[in-house]
Amino acid sequence: MSDATTTEATGTPEAEAGDAAAGAEQPTAPADEQREAMLATLTAALGDRVVGSHVVPGRELWVRVAREAWVEAAETAKLKLGCTFFDFLSAIDWMPSPWGRYEYSALDLEGGIPRPDPTAEIATGYAGGDTRFQVFSRLLNVRQQHSVMLKADLPDDDLRVASLVPLYGGANWHERECWEMFGITFDGHPSLRHLYLPGAFEGHPLRKDFPLLARLVKPWPGIVDVEPMPQTDDEAEGDTPDGNGSGAENEGDA
Repeated sequence: MSDATTTEATGTPEAEAGDAAAGAEQPTAPADEQREAMLATLTAALGDRVVGSHVVPGRELWVRVAREAWVEAAETAKLKLGCTFFDFLSAIDWMPSPWGRYEYSALDLEGGIPRPDPTAEIATGYAGGDTRFQVFSRLLNVRQQHSVMLKADLPDDDLRVASLVPLYGGANWHERECWEMFGITFDGHPSLRHLYLPGAFEGHPLRKDFPLLARLVKPWPGIVDVEPMPQTDDEAEGDTPDGNGSGAENEGDA
């Protein structure tokens, strides 16, 4: 009897629909034929010097290339993908900061918020990475409204890469800032010199191991322990100008 009941139950349309749903494959991410074609163009030009890629459908294409292919990748994007507009160039230091997050207040830290472990394994972003430092640049095709984000790994003991200035004049100040803040040299740049810092300044402030001493001594402005506002004598006696009687009424009586 029980066997018959089981067979009958599993044979209902509802049960069969549930079985089909359980066995169905998980939905795949929507295809982005345009960006997949862009990736294919870059891969055809650079071969195995494309070492990583990631497509965010409808939004962006990330391509990580070997350092020696940095300029060639940008040139391919410009000439074959129509990315004639230089958007920006920057760098990133993936190392966890040994100093913690400066926006934590002293109260936060007393509450047990852990500080990052600088010896922890580095986790990089889209298209991956094998080094602590990466340089990246976004190039746009303004006519077709698409872009490509190029990135390249830089060895810790040789932070240098070829300049994009001969290809994109707009890269000039971006590379100067990168050189100043991260210590990355751009070979072929016409004039690597400071933008923000004094000429005798030592160190590179956007590296994770560069201590912002002012923030170690005092929490970041706006993220501090809240202190009560000072009270006047009237407020201390319970006469507060809160619109609930005392302040407004006294003003009217006067």
